[in-house]
Amino acid sequence: MDHHYDLVVIGSGSGNSIVDKRFADWKVAIVEKGIGPLDSFGGTCLNVGCIPTKMFVHTADTARAPEHGAVLGVDLALRGIDWPAVRDRVFGRIDPLATGGERYRATGHGNVTLYRGTARFTGERRLAVDAADGPITIIADQVVVAVGSRPDIPDVPGLDHTLGYHTSDTVMRMDRLPRRMTILGSGFVATEMAHVFSSLGVEITLIARGDVLLRHEDTDVARRFTELAQNRWDVRLNRKLLSAGREGDQLLLDLEGPEGAELLETDELLVATGRRPNSDLVDAAAGGLALHPDGRIVVDGQQATSVPGVWALGDVSSPWRLKHVANHEARTVQHNLLHPGDRRASDHRYVPHAVFSSPRIASVGMTEQEARATGRAYVTATREYSGIAYGWAMEDTTSFAKVLADPTTGELLGAHIIGPEAPALIQPLIQAMSFGLDARSMATGQYWIHPAMPEVIENALLDLPLD
Repeated sequence: MDHHYDLVVIGSGSGNSIVDKRFADWKVAIVEKGIGPLDSFGGTCLNVGCIPTKMFVHTADTARAPEHGAVLGVDLALRGIDWPAVRDRVFGRIDPLATGGERYRATGHGNVTLYRGTARFTGERRLAVDAADGPITIIADQVVVAVGSRPDIPDVPGLDHTLGYHTSDTVMRMDRLPRRMTILGSGFVATEMAHVFSSLGVEITLIARGDVLLRHEDTDVARRFTELAQNRWDVRLNRKLLSAGREGDQLLLDLEGPEGAELLETDELLVATGRRPNSDLVDAAAGGLALHPDGRIVVDGQQATSVPGVWALGDVSSPWRLKHVANHEARTVQHNLLHPGDRRASDHRYVPHAVFSSPRIASVGMTEQEARATGRAYVTATREYSGIAYGWAMEDTTSFAKVLADPTTGELLGAHIIGPEAPALIQPLIQAMSFGLDARSMATGQYWIHPAMPEVIENALLDLPLD
């Protein structure tokens, strides 16, 4: 028997937020895959991404406090880490939220039906769902594909599930802390998890393909971060993993580096080499949806796919795999569903991101290397934290804020910060870029509290050599 709906939302992350009281007269279905421990309701951010990781990051920052105390004349000591308590505090908050969200959708609204199972396209706006109580077919007038992404595992001999490696989906729920952990990858997941576990006493080795960590950041930021990381972790740059194996309780990794072959022995392996869109899991091609070469679903500015009545948002279609982007795109889709005659486009002009490692990093707009590559006229200025009073208070000698602007108009082109509270400090710059406030007006047209951290932004703006 076919089930017909006005709207089907596939995925319970940001897509779940679309259906509110304004859809009360719509017949709606929400489909969330599976019933396993990694298929919790609420999506990646809630269960295995942004929220739990930042709760662990805060714990890691607290654990590192003794390292910073000595320079301030404060004698602190870390007496120990209770890993089960650390882990259970996080998931004792997260898991009930996921369970409660699922219960709300399952019982909260008579016009919404929740299906647990994998939905696959079998035609345009036609889905087969392997629901818990048996397979069903769903036909819908409107379909929203919001199925996210998953860890991408490189094709390396021996690197399969029998080896027993971790991804970001599993590493935070380990039964115990290992003595040694090797992290394959050099991006934000790799560096955040390196910070977390090293702060809790784990010996970290980081394996990177390139010559810097966080290579997509502004070059000055990536180089500074890499220098600092090499003081904390065993950072192996320009390495390739050739094969992996197990000998008893130990993992053996065969590496190729600048000086030839290396054998690395470790207790746990975290694979953090990127993510891939879940378009294949829903068989998007069978639904007629056009795909990018990397598997992302093609959408226009209004989040519409190549099939009328089908929309996509978040990691499954967006090059920015960020929760705040998925939420923004969900609001766009929501408006366009409710107002088909007055559609809106998503605003992707100034998409910021942050890396919650140590030190923190935040970025928006062009990097300097992007400006050079595109031939964009620009000027830049960098102000160290040590150049402001609050930087003195922290005895910070490594952090800085960097801004790029048009030399003639003062239009802000990009901003990049490495150091404490970088994700908070960058917000006024995002606001200025979004609303067209030029660098000179931003610097001189308002008060800047003294002595406070935002003065590093004020001084960087004032240092710009504008015409």
